[in-house]
Amino acid sequence: MTRILTNSDDIIASERGGLGRRTLLKGAATVVASTLLASKADARDYGANAEPQRYPDPDIVVIDPKRFKAKVGNTAIKRLYTGCLWAEGPAWNAQGQYLVWSDIPANRQLRYLDDDGHISEQFHKPSNEANGNSFDTEGRQISAERTRLVRYEHDGSVTTLAEQANGKPLNGPNDMVVHPNDKSIWFTDPGYGAISIYEGKLANTGSLQPYQKEAVYRLDAQSGQLTKVADDPFKPNGIAFSHDYKKVYVCDTGITHYPQAENVVWSYDLDGQKLSNPKRLIDMKLDGKSGFPDGMRVDTEGNIWVGAGWVGPGYDGVQVFASTDGARIGQIMLPETCANLCFGGKKRNRLFMTASQSLYSVYVETQGAHFC
Repeated sequence: MTRILTNSDDIIASERGGLGRRTLLKGAATVVASTLLASKADARDYGANAEPQRYPDPDIVVIDPKRFKAKVGNTAIKRLYTGCLWAEGPAWNAQGQYLVWSDIPANRQLRYLDDDGHISEQFHKPSNEANGNSFDTEGRQISAERTRLVRYEHDGSVTTLAEQANGKPLNGPNDMVVHPNDKSIWFTDPGYGAISIYEGKLANTGSLQPYQKEAVYRLDAQSGQLTKVADDPFKPNGIAFSHDYKKVYVCDTGITHYPQAENVVWSYDLDGQKLSNPKRLIDMKLDGKSGFPDGMRVDTEGNIWVGAGWVGPGYDGVQVFASTDGARIGQIMLPETCANLCFGGKKRNRLFMTASQSLYSVYVETQGAHFC
């Protein structure tokens, strides 16, 4: 999740050395203003009565044809739902053939049923302002709530998996992945839920690190032991395993509050229970503009699909990068900032994208590398 500071936060951010809303959005406003007339003329209609999209879909962009082969020529981006305040955390349940996602400010989670497209608008409500979601190897939903990491059990009860680290409260869990071999849960703790009334509750600790340094954690499935595995990113956000489970990728959205931060995706070598060799694999700059890398997933070819935005038309949506060198190889343009995404569907070849107020999907000629 990426949170933009409200007007009242500008003064606070300035005093703390962070970036205010006006600073963060100055570049975006320039881009939007310069393309306003064109975007109005060329605006794509995603409404229920919109004309069919002509194939191939022009908003699925191939940058490197040799490395991005996932575009399907006879499919189109579809908007499945709109009406959220801030959509986040899509996760696919293969057994139930449904997608769950969060609407953080509305304090609810929604569910999309693949068989008939039905939307359950209050699948979990209240949700304790949950953000990211995943499923474990037993099909149990895991959610990053505002104050804790939880698991929904088969009997309907909720188990708290983690709410403290190093003897202090977690800042606010954000996103997570489950390793299929040892069932361990790896999650990020940037703390957005503790520095926002809109999406959580103010910690009032006087720090951009609500309770402790933002970090990435590993939760052991057997012992329940919680271990900090990395704290290089300013605000670690989305997290994903590489397709071969040899690396871990982490999005850094620290620029929302730290002026020295950069919009990058970190790469770590994964060795059992430890991470090593941190490096900035992906730079989100495109044509001199840089947006936030929020959530991500990896396909079977190892490519990294990143939800991105806060720049404007021509940037916002999903950006695809090669894992070998971090080069941008493809894009999916959306009319809204994309927070997160996941692969799903019966063949795991359908990309679901939570983008600001809406849920989008498109079929691709690849598959998600992982079960969720």
